[in-house]
Amino acid sequence: MKIIDFHTHVFPFHIAKKAIDSLVKASGGAFPPVSDGTVEGLKRNMENFGVDISVVQPVVTKPSQLRSLNEWNKSIQCDKIISFGGIYPKSETYKEDIDYIVSSGFKGIKLHPEYQDFVVNDKELLKVYDYALSRGLMILFHAGFDPAFRPPTRSNPKMFREIIDELGGGVIIAAHLGGQSQWDDVEKYLCGTNIYMDTSMGFKYYSKEQFVRIVKAHGADKILFGSDSPWSNAKEEIASINSLNLKDEEKEAIFCKNAQRLLGL
Repeated sequence: MKIIDFHTHVFPFHIAKKAIDSLVKASGGAFPPVSDGTVEGLKRNMENFGVDISVVQPVVTKPSQLRSLNEWNKSIQCDKIISFGGIYPKSETYKEDIDYIVSSGFKGIKLHPEYQDFVVNDKELLKVYDYALSRGLMILFHAGFDPAFRPPTRSNPKMFREIIDELGGGVIIAAHLGGQSQWDDVEKYLCGTNIYMDTSMGFKYYSKEQFVRIVKAHGADKILFGSDSPWSNAKEEIASINSLNLKDEEKEAIFCKNAQRLLGL
């Protein structure tokens, strides 16, 4: 079956090494990178790991990055690479920025509460999410713990439950199976709702038993395979899912069918 990695990161060649080194330092070396952070490095890993398509998730950390970062991410797209766009969610020009993302042909945006310094259920940001969803964009959020930042986290499963109950529609994706290192609360607040989750950065941290339990309770049709490359080895993540006591059709949904449906492939 095809493999679509819904959660990856790359950087322009001239800043990739600096960016990777900085992120490794910020996280205290928690996640040794599996590539050099370049597009070519990602493509080499895709070939070696058996990944057919990767979806790049950019993070805009200041408003001045909006145009240049999105233009670059638009330029790297090809038959093997699809990119989401990025916005700075606290910008006063969020409607103009979202319209620009839509006009550029991106199918979704990535938001990171830690690196972009916002609390995910901030009432002032609901209008940003709502406008993006109304324009047909998906929103993929970093969810839960990030080793580069001290707790408390700016997102958690209870907050995401509040968001989806408030907004009531559109495709919202909580990365890291709904909340990195918060999976008991994922089971409590998110399983069975209409939120999507990706599998990124998971199997070194949650048990296979808990993963299967979440898939069964939430529905395999709302789980997306993701690695968070270059911070996790997609080959190992694929092997972990293939080893689980899941039906073939559930694995196929996770590995590709759900992503194909959302991306219109």
